Amino acid sequence: MSKTAFERDKIDIAWCPGCGNFGIRNVLKKVLDELEIEPKKLVMVSGIGQAAKLPQYLNCNYFNGLHGRSLPAAIAIKAANPELTVIAESGDGCMYGEGGNHFIHAIRRNPDLICVVHNNLVYGLTKGQASPTSLSGFRTPVQLHGTISEPFNPLAVAIALNASFVARAYIKDTKATGEILKKAIGRRGFSLVDIFQPCVTFNALNTYKWFQEKTYYLEDDHDPTDRGAAFARAIETEKYPLGVFYLGPGKKPFEEALGEHLEAGPQPLYRRKPDRERLVKLWESFRN
Repeated sequence: MSKTAFERDKIDIAWCPGCGNFGIRNVLKKVLDELEIEPKKLVMVSGIGQAAKLPQYLNCNYFNGLHGRSLPAAIAIKAANPELTVIAESGDGCMYGEGGNHFIHAIRRNPDLICVVHNNLVYGLTKGQASPTSLSGFRTPVQLHGTISEPFNPLAVAIALNASFVARAYIKDTKATGEILKKAIGRRGFSLVDIFQPCVTFNALNTYKWFQEKTYYLEDDHDPTDRGAAFARAIETEKYPLGVFYLGPGKKPFEEALGEHLEAGPQPLYRRKPDRERLVKLWESFRN
């Protein structure tokens, strides 16, 4: 087995046959191998849900956190060791619903990590409730008369907050999805990759056929550095564009700005040596 092998043998995958999660796992595994990122140099961070099980099915380091709380853990891991490739991934409910506030402020802080969202427009693990991205009028066992809320638009929010990289993919097109993920991993700062993927069990509306008919790729002459144009494309809903929408201005990543006040300059947490003299004084202050 090569040093960049992310395959795990003899594992029982809990996803339903035909689920788009399989495609995301396969594409991501291939991308990591092609980029020659060693498993020991990668940390995947997930929340709760079917999508959040993905790191369990890869040969890598991973942290499985609370519902909606993958991004704070991912930011801390990257800050402690910026040499790692850190990927925060989860579903649209976990990342945009329970984790919506973290999503907003993670973009503001601009950590150098990749945020991969499995967007199936429904809560799959808890049996088919409407998620933040479910379309208005979408009927579920809970929303019997259809959802009344306007869908959350993660791309528009990310562009409005000046994210470093904003893209959308559709997992049926594995080649294009892989290329988008490669670009996201190679981009400094917060990279959002929202991936459309059907839930074949609990979402009978947004099927493979629906996504095929309702999506198209941004034109070759789309300028991802034009923020206004990117925002205009992000709010299109008659059909949903795919591709790289926006490349932000290249702000300094969060972890690089940490510790700039230190005499030795910014240092990863794992390289910093404790000041034992100060620790002893602190300890003594509690004893007196």
